[in-house]
Amino acid sequence: MIPEADRLGQVQEYYFSRKLREVRGLVAQGHPVINLGIGSPDLAPSDAVLEMLTEAVRDSGAHQYQSYQGLPELRATIADFYLKKFGVELKPESEVLPLMGSKEGIMHISMAFLNEGDEVLIPNPGYPTYASVTRLVGAIPRFYELEGKANWFPDLEALGNSDLSRVKLMWVSYPHMPTGAMASLEQFEELLAFARAHQILVVNDNPYSFVLSKEPLSILSARGAAGNALELNSLSKTFNMAGWRVGMLLGAAPLLNAVLKVKSNMDSGMFYGIQKGAIAALKSGQQWFDTLDATYRKRRQAVFELAGLLGCSFDREAVGMFVWAKLPEGSADSETFIDQLLYKKHLFVAPGTIFGSQGAGYIRFSLCVPEEKIREAIERVREYVPGGNQIMRSE
Repeated sequence: MIPEADRLGQVQEYYFSRKLREVRGLVAQGHPVINLGIGSPDLAPSDAVLEMLTEAVRDSGAHQYQSYQGLPELRATIADFYLKKFGVELKPESEVLPLMGSKEGIMHISMAFLNEGDEVLIPNPGYPTYASVTRLVGAIPRFYELEGKANWFPDLEALGNSDLSRVKLMWVSYPHMPTGAMASLEQFEELLAFARAHQILVVNDNPYSFVLSKEPLSILSARGAAGNALELNSLSKTFNMAGWRVGMLLGAAPLLNAVLKVKSNMDSGMFYGIQKGAIAALKSGQQWFDTLDATYRKRRQAVFELAGLLGCSFDREAVGMFVWAKLPEGSADSETFIDQLLYKKHLFVAPGTIFGSQGAGYIRFSLCVPEEKIREAIERVREYVPGGNQIMRSE
């Protein structure tokens, strides 16, 4: 067998890829697993989006290679969306770059700006892909710790007092994944001032602004963002289009041009029909967002009840499609806790530790499950121990 590349020694298979095989195995054995771990929307896109896709596949040229920069109409619609929702003005021809999902953007950005040995500031807890991609391109992850008492925002003063001479890039994600914490405009401005002072490019990964959030915010609306920040966004969560793989990168033209150099060598453009469907989604009226929030609000209330039965504490003001919950004192560690839930009650939730060491003692519930399934999960916990509270202690 030909040996794998050395770089693969720096990463592991994605946790959910590995764990879901285990979950599927239990389902294949006849166990009725309720999956509260994955943030993959179970709802459908709007009828307008589906109709647009159906019509678009018959358009002339729909099945040819598409532009690496996406349809001009899609870029213009993204710019209009950002102006309407965030108050951010963008030039469609040079400051908007459609992506095949924002996950590919993490790789493309890293390849565009990082050299081997460069350091990257990565949130702990945070999205595991930031660290994996950093290692794959030969750069060095440097984790900065986030804490609940600071509402999961970095201690910029402490970071500034450390040696940042080799840091090139900083990943942030607000609303924060996995905790759902929001950042204010003032905090974004502090973050940008910190980045300018240390010549660091800040990238905000922002796919959760329109799920249970009253005040959507973009880092690009903050003073000092021009040329110092990029923002990733996605249609996966807001428009129930996770499998469509539609994302976008926004920011100054020179930065996007660097990313385009990578992207244009990696793919041959997004399918035309998907782009047309994305255009329809981005033109959705307020009723779409209100209906989405109403659904997630009911589910979140049910998850609050479930988390309470398990003895967990949580922030009722957090946003996004997850509930980040602190395990009760005396509980098993988070991975043991979720395995006990999985094998004793066939409920799968995500352990906080997969998002970093600061996730120890936490678990994460997904809201991408019908309310009746969450209610079923509640009944399973009630049956396990009457009252449910603090049902799984460390042994």
